[in-house]
Amino acid sequence: MILFPAIDLKEGQCVRLKLGDMAQATVYNTDPAAQARAFQDQGFEWLHVVDLDGAFAGSSVNGAAVEAILEATDNPVQLGGGIRTIEQIDAWLDKGLARVILGTVAVRDPALVIEACKRFPGKIAVGIDAKGGKVAVEGWAEASELGVIELARKFEGAGVAAIIYTDIDRDGILTGINWDSTLELADAVSIPVIASGGLASIADVVRMTMPDAVRLEGAITGRALYDGRLDPAEALDVLKSAKESGK
Repeated sequence: MILFPAIDLKEGQCVRLKLGDMAQATVYNTDPAAQARAFQDQGFEWLHVVDLDGAFAGSSVNGAAVEAILEATDNPVQLGGGIRTIEQIDAWLDKGLARVILGTVAVRDPALVIEACKRFPGKIAVGIDAKGGKVAVEGWAEASELGVIELARKFEGAGVAAIIYTDIDRDGILTGINWDSTLELADAVSIPVIASGGLASIADVVRMTMPDAVRLEGAITGRALYDGRLDPAEALDVLKSAKESGK
């Protein structure tokens, strides 16, 4: 079970949004590379990065900040936001990313995701962002008619490394992860699922260790870490203890 600290990039800075609204961005660090190092020093073993500007633009916008992050940390990094072609995927993996997250293109062109999984085994994750149970695209600015499970099942057997499932209605407002929807998705597909959106406190981390949640790969934490509501050492200790006890 992995706890992924998040770095969301807007105009080269580390920010958090409220309900996916770019107009409601709080800047937490003007040096994303320093933030990446800090997370590594705190004991985290992975890093989740999103190019928010890129998600809207359809191509990487905060590339320099991402490259600085890759240089600053030894931890594997997964990146999403504006990556929509095989060429972009290849270029980012060459720069040292552990995983590329495909979101909008997973809705628009599922065949590209399947092709990417063949070319880059174990390196492709799918980001499914939902609002009101329907998949949102283009940086969450546009709703589709696709259901979450309907989309996820398109990639069964394709070799997708993980699905990152975000409940937009909870993102950045510290109301707790939508466990019902997340676990329903995890039950519906064999692809590992990572919970995202709303992680509020140590209670959510403890919830990750419950028997029905152990099939998840992990969860992403953002604002709770930045606001000091979640103590990194305590959270990582909960997960370590659960692993050692065989949960």
